[in-house]
Parts: sequence; structure tokens; C-alpha cells
Amino acid sequence: MATEVEAWAAAPQQDGMFSTMPGSEELAEQFGDDDDVLNEVEVNGNWTPQEKALHEARLKAKAKRRLRRTSSRDSTRESLSEASGEPGADPTSPKGKINGNDRKSRMGKGRGLPKKGGAGGKGVWGAAGMVYEMEEPDARDPNYDESSQGDTVFATVVPELELGELEKAVNPIVQEYFEHGDTREVQALLKELNLGANRFEFSSLAVSLALEGKASHRELTSRLLSDLVGRVLSEADMGRAFDKMLKDLPDLILDTPEAPQMLGQFIARAIADHALPMDFLDRYKGKVDCEHARAALDRAAVLLSMKREIVRLDNVWGVGGGQRPVRHLVKEMNLLLKEYLISGDVSEAERCLRDLEVPHFHHELVYEAVIMVLESTGESAVQMMVKLLKAFWETGLITLDQMNRGFRRVFDELPDICLDVPHAHTIMETFVDLCFTETVITKQLRDACPSRGRKRFVSEGDGGLIKQ
Repeated sequence: MATEVEAWAAAPQQDGMFSTMPGSEELAEQFGDDDDVLNEVEVNGNWTPQEKALHEARLKAKAKRRLRRTSSRDSTRESLSEASGEPGADPTSPKGKINGNDRKSRMGKGRGLPKKGGAGGKGVWGAAGMVYEMEEPDARDPNYDESSQGDTVFATVVPELELGELEKAVNPIVQEYFEHGDTREVQALLKELNLGANRFEFSSLAVSLALEGKASHRELTSRLLSDLVGRVLSEADMGRAFDKMLKDLPDLILDTPEAPQMLGQFIARAIADHALPMDFLDRYKGKVDCEHARAALDRAAVLLSMKREIVRLDNVWGVGGGQRPVRHLVKEMNLLLKEYLISGDVSEAERCLRDLEVPHFHHELVYEAVIMVLESTGESAVQMMVKLLKAFWETGLITLDQMNRGFRRVFDELPDICLDVPHAHTIMETFVDLCFTETVITKQLRDACPSRGRKRFVSEGDGGLIKQ
């Protein structure tokens, strides 16, 4: 390497010869970057022939690189000027400088035009005359403003109830329905719940509660099932519910011994109300092994065969509670009191009164009992009626309000009763005193009796009047 450098230094130092010297550019590029060494030699001022030749080769290589870069820029300016029809600007002037932020080609390729005619790229408006469609706002955009998007509709997501949660939610709904009897309210409450795939469980739970309740509760349950079909439940859901209850009959009998017969009546009523498909009973022919399920299905088949001409089995549970006519209730209470006077069984009379399910009409029983006492001829009727009213009072079956209303009705009608029963005042006073002694009535009610303190005259002898 040193020998070659010495040969170059000894050769004639002419620009043309040195520029064409073989390997000059490679040598300059190899040693031209060693600026620290050359600067140090230059500062010292000691130039050797080798160092001087190396320095000149470096300068020549640097000039050639500068020339190549300048020629590339000139070609870019020429292509731009040709496209715009204007002469190329001076590269040294501020206007002639190339903007480093534009997207034109720097490689000297192409015509130097902007990409996609200025219609593409990030942060551009697009080509002239382009019409943009309305874009949906992106919620992930940092500038997204939720309040400026108009009215926001929030949807309430109700999770599906599990079986245990469904029982806790359904029991109070059914119990309240037994009190008010409004099926539309039950529909509204069920629509707020997400019953999901367990919606058929509502029917089985309602029937199970009705089996443990009264006849009026069973009548209300049958009406509820009929109204829910097509709105909240389907016939398939109802069929699954009764199928489940037929399988659970061995457990239901433990609490309700009459469960097979009652369930058969529920099935017959549901088929008559079109809550169950007509072929529901045909599905079980020859496929039932449980004797309780067979008893329920036989009961339903008998009722449907007897009531074939009736569209609805409205009287399968009887007419319960306050839905009965007043005349019918009065007749039932008269029969109850007459049977009690014959048998003397207080518990049976209490059971019959509870089965009537008319606590608001118990004052009629008190009224009929007092009238029977006034129309009786012996003392036994007075004692038995006092015993019966005392039993009803102690058990809370007849309230204070109902007891007072019954007695006051007799007080108001006592003048008319005396036309048929002349000694009605005397009997009434005796009966009221006995009831007060047994704490059946209050002191205020006893003092309100019109027979107390009244001057009674009894004809005796030659027509004289003796005051009693």
C-alpha cells in the first residue's frame, strides 16, 4: 500500500492524471473519513508526499459526491419545471429550495407529481369536487363527544333467573294475586323478569301453591293459567309444567292427600280453557306407571267426558268467595246453623264457615244466629248459640266489627220482629247479657240494646197492668 502511494506521489501531479488514477476513489473513501489524523497533521504543518497525495484524493472524492447530489436535485427541478411550464428556479434561492415535508419523489423517478393527484394520504382533503358521505362517529375517537350524538337509549339487561331465584321471585307474585285477582298485573310483573328456559316453572309453582290453598285460590289459578297462555307462556310450556307435576305427585301427596284429584281437575280445566292441547291426555295412554298419575289423568278424562258440551268447566272449583250471590251465602249460613243446632259440633261449623271464604259477610251469620234464638222455644238454643259465637270470637273467625254489625242489625229490626215474636225483647235482653258475660260482645254494645231499661207491661188477672 505504501509503495503505491509513493508511486502516485512521484508521478506528475496533474489533475487529469490524478483523477484517472486507478483506485483513487476507493482509497479516498477508505481513508477520507480519518479526519482526526489529517487535521492533526495539517495543524503541525508537516506534509509528507504520502499525506499530501492522500489529502488531495480525499478532496477529489468529496467534490465528486457533491457533484452527484447537485445533479440529482437539478434533475428533480427540471422535471417539476417541465410539468408546471415554468423555468427551474435557482436552487440557492429560498423559493427554489425543496420542501422536505412534501410527498414528492426524491429518487429522481417519475414525473414528480403528488401521490394520487393530491387525493390520498393521511391528513389530506382529497381531490377537488369529491363528495364525502356521512360517517358514523367512532366511540374510540379521542374527540368523540357522547352528549352531541343526540338522545341516547339505554337498554336494561335483565339476567336470566336460576331455579332458586325464580321460586323466590314467583311465590310473592302468586300470593299477592290470590288477594287481588288481577291477571294483568301478574303479566306485567312476569314480563319484567327474565324467566328464560325455566318459564314453565311458573305454572307448576302456581298450581302447587293453589293445591295447598283454598277452592277460591284454585279457581283464580285456573283463570291465571288461561290468561297467560299466548301472552307470557305457550301451550308447550304449560304441557311441560303439568308433566312435571304428574311426576312430582308422590311428593305433593305428602302435603295434600287430595292432590291427584285436584291435579286432574286442573288438567281438565286447562284443556277446556285451551291452555293445554286437546291431545294432552292421549300422550299418556299406556305410558303411565305411577298410580297417582293414573288417578289424576282418569279424573281429568271423566270431567271432560261429562262436560263435553260445555266450553269452559267454570264450576269445577265451585263459586268461591265473594263471587257467590248473597242469596246463596245466606242459604249456606242458615244450613250451617241448623246443622250445628242438631249436631252441636263447633269444629265442623267453624270449618264450614271458613270454606265459605267470605270474612266480610260474617255479620250475616251473627244476624241469622240471633234471629234463630229469638224464634226458638227452648233455652238450649240460647246456650248453644252463645257457645258458638264465643268459639268464633276466640278463634278470631268473627271480628269485633262483624259481631257489632250483626247485633245492631237485629236491634234495628227488633220492632218488626216483635210482631211475630211477642217476647222478643225479653229473649233479646237475656241473650245479650249472656253474650256479655262470656265476653262475646262489649259493654257499649250491651248498653245499646233497646230492650235494656225499657218498661215492660204484662197483662195479668182482671186486665190490670203490673210493672216488671
